[in-house]
Amino acid sequence: MKSIRFINSNALKYIAALTMLIDHVGYILFPRVVILRIIGRISFPLFAFMIAKGCRHTRNRLKYLISVATLALVCQIGMFAAFRSLDMGAPVTFTFSIMMIWAMQSMKATFFSKCRIIKKLFSAALFIGTVGVTFVANYFLDIDYGFFGCLLPVFAALPHKPKCDEYPSGWDKVDKLPVCVLTFTVGLTMLCYFSNTLQWWSLLAIIFLLLYSGKKGKRNTKYFFYIFYPAHLALLYGLLFLLIKLTT
Repeated sequence: MKSIRFINSNALKYIAALTMLIDHVGYILFPRVVILRIIGRISFPLFAFMIAKGCRHTRNRLKYLISVATLALVCQIGMFAAFRSLDMGAPVTFTFSIMMIWAMQSMKATFFSKCRIIKKLFSAALFIGTVGVTFVANYFLDIDYGFFGCLLPVFAALPHKPKCDEYPSGWDKVDKLPVCVLTFTVGLTMLCYFSNTLQWWSLLAIIFLLLYSGKKGKRNTKYFFYIFYPAHLALLYGLLFLLIKLTT
């Protein structure tokens, strides 16, 4: 099985970025070309899986959360200034995802540590509260991919071991890449079920995850998404404005 896993993290990010670009080209410039939106369905699940991976390997979870939240804030300010739009993009979705993963991992670590029951209950309440806040936010705000989109990276992080000294010895067998892909597939299926028909094409992303080696790759692409996301949107909307001016 390992011999067919030849896609590293960098390649996965590039595939996600390319399919996102194709999706937004369809959404912004060619809304009637459905095939572009179908190809674009691959992007979000791949980025969602990498968000879970980022939460696992980051040395500073708070810094990681602040980085994604800052990107979300900058993009939302830009969208509101240009279009008076309150639609919340993918960085907002992933901000909620990171908060839920952070709360879930803290709950795991607390439950398998020797501490007072009140602390365990507090950590469980914190996780439930974070999920509740995400649900309520999706009820009042138009967040990209909705509540189940926010939950998607959480499904990928479910098998991850808690960061504590004591945890069940059998967890090492659970915390494997194929298990993460399996739990992620469950979450993605739920997202498809509660979304429009087109979203079912996002299950194609599982093919790339089955080919994922789990390795990082040689180049440092840590800030790739932070630059690519706003840059490609600015370029596409700039082209749209130019086309409108040339045709009016």
